[in-house]
Amino acid sequence: MSLTTKPITLHINGKPVGPLPVPEGVMMIDFLHEYLDLTGSRLGCGQGACRACVVILDKPDGSSEEVRSCITGAHYFEGKQVRTIEGHAKRNDKGEVVSLSPIQQKFLEHYSFQCGYCTPGFVNAATVLLERLKRVPIARDQVELTITEGLNGHICRCTGYVRYFEAVKEVVLTTPGLVKEPT
Repeated sequence: MSLTTKPITLHINGKPVGPLPVPEGVMMIDFLHEYLDLTGSRLGCGQGACRACVVILDKPDGSSEEVRSCITGAHYFEGKQVRTIEGHAKRNDKGEVVSLSPIQQKFLEHYSFQCGYCTPGFVNAATVLLERLKRVPIARDQVELTITEGLNGHICRCTGYVRYFEAVKEVVLTTPGLVKEPT
């Protein structure tokens, strides 16, 4: 028996990948783990419910969205721009982390995780939320509801929700331009 492969070419974390021959039907999380050694996205439920596996899909219009990599085939991403948890921190020429993203930093400061298994999904969800707010700021009285809606689909088995929420809220309230000031 042989597997039918198809080439895939895309950008991951700003770098070109491929073309690589990848069997049809391989899920994106397996492609990231097995072909690229990007193991930060976590396989939790394997059904797209927990969202520990999400990656960020950057769209041509400048917007972004979460995509569950455990239920989305790698070939769906053909020609697209993808960000994984490994792509958030700034690195030097040696590949060493020199600074974390604002979300990563606040998650660390708020100790927003216990086991950390779900953290990559929460970082990606919060990043997508911040990017949306940069494009369409919200009123201050909508901050808590907006954060709840942005993180609501993610499951944390250790129940770290409050700390994730508080960290994201701090970033939203302290980053200029995300919240409309009252007139």
